[in-house]
Amino acid sequence: MPRMKLALEKEYPFTCEIQVRVGDLNYGGHVGNSEMVGILHDARVALFRAMGVHEGDLGDGKTGIVMDDLIVNFRAEAFLGDILTVGCAFGEVGEAGFRIHYHVTGAGKTVAVAETGLVAFNYASRSIAFLPSAFKERARAMGSGD
Repeated sequence: MPRMKLALEKEYPFTCEIQVRVGDLNYGGHVGNSEMVGILHDARVALFRAMGVHEGDLGDGKTGIVMDDLIVNFRAEAFLGDILTVGCAFGEVGEAGFRIHYHVTGAGKTVAVAETGLVAFNYASRSIAFLPSAFKERARAMGSGD
């Protein structure tokens, strides 16, 4: 089976730091795969907070998100106490969804490169929704430059 290999983006307009906690470690003593997904989630929450929105409200009082897909390429280990810098950039932004690219670094090396596909979702009607215009504009402004 061919490996899905992600390339680095030209730039990551948003960054945050996340310290590796004991609960992030697996039996190998390094950050586990499901825990890396949690680290990406924490970075996305920080990104949205910086934009003045959150995952349950993209700014219109009714539209949140659900994850459609996720790819993580691991490149190096991260250990207890490491400070990881997570860079985020929006990829394609459509009418009802968008992509976020992540670059996780620590100790001077790339730990992981990841990408998520997210879809606008109206939790009241339990249905796919359109992205609010203001959110789309802000997301496009925080793209990777590609």
